Amino acid sequence: MPKLKLLSWNVNGIRAAQKKGLLEWLLKESPGILCVQETKAHIEQLNKELINPNGYKTYWSSGEKKGYSGVAIFTKTEPVNIETGFGVKKFDCEGRILISDYKDFVLFNIYFPNGQRDEERLKYKLGFYDEFLKYVEKLKAKGRKVIICGDVNTAHKEIDLARPKENENSSGFLPIERKWMDKFTEHGYIDTFRHFHDEGGNYTYWDQITRARERNVGWRIDYFFITADLLKNLKSAFIMPEVMGSDHCPLGIEVVI
Repeated sequence: MPKLKLLSWNVNGIRAAQKKGLLEWLLKESPGILCVQETKAHIEQLNKELINPNGYKTYWSSGEKKGYSGVAIFTKTEPVNIETGFGVKKFDCEGRILISDYKDFVLFNIYFPNGQRDEERLKYKLGFYDEFLKYVEKLKAKGRKVIICGDVNTAHKEIDLARPKENENSSGFLPIERKWMDKFTEHGYIDTFRHFHDEGGNYTYWDQITRARERNVGWRIDYFFITADLLKNLKSAFIMPEVMGSDHCPLGIEVVI
């Protein structure tokens, strides 16, 4: 059975990422599917090389607000169906969601909200989390196999960030956010990276202002989760910290489908 490589990357602006060699990197890595988050662009702002790269079809979801949020997938195989929301306007309007049905599995590419701005935004983030879980649980109840990737904007455990003590009161590591992550994994969703790696020092995001990447003072807030029925298909999970071009780095999994 052939291996399918899936990659995910918060590119922090797809047009900037293109200038930094995103497409060359994509063609070199040649994943079956690349999910990107924080595209910060509407499709009419993009050139044809980005919309139709060699060997890939692309699908895009953009927020109502220009230059904000946005997700996309680059895929060698056409999905049978694509959804761009959970069916709840206040969550769907920000361009954070792409749900692709590949028949053998359903792939969620999600840019989860950041709760740092204020109390109201934290409430929005937690509401988004709950709506997402409700949606994915319905699919699971129908017997669908599910892969979830993206920027979850929360480090789950102390091992997932360089400075847990200093960040106990920061959104992204608040007890209430981590509790939701506990609830999510207790529903049987498997953190693929942790399935293979139990060591610290593995991060996917570094603050650019403080040049944290040079010192590896980071956070692991980007993930691939799978439903338990895909565990036997999971061959590897990895993070690619050597890949530059964003304040996040890519990560990936290989599955046999």
